[in-house]
Amino acid sequence: MENKKLTRSNERMIAGVCAGLAEYFGLDTTVVRVCYALLTVFTAFSGVIIYLILMIVMPERRW
Repeated sequence: MENKKLTRSNERMIAGVCAGLAEYFGLDTTVVRVCYALLTVFTAFSGVIIYLILMIVMPERRW
């Protein structure tokens, strides 16, 4: 089993949260960003709060 860590990516648009989630789960970054945007719009923008929390909690990649 591979030792993965959930970290913010260096391939970022804002803070690297969506790219970090995509790398962790092995998904395409664009798909994760589009899904996140749709979920944010359809949940009365509560995704913004989740993004801010993840931006604070997820450590930044050091390499």
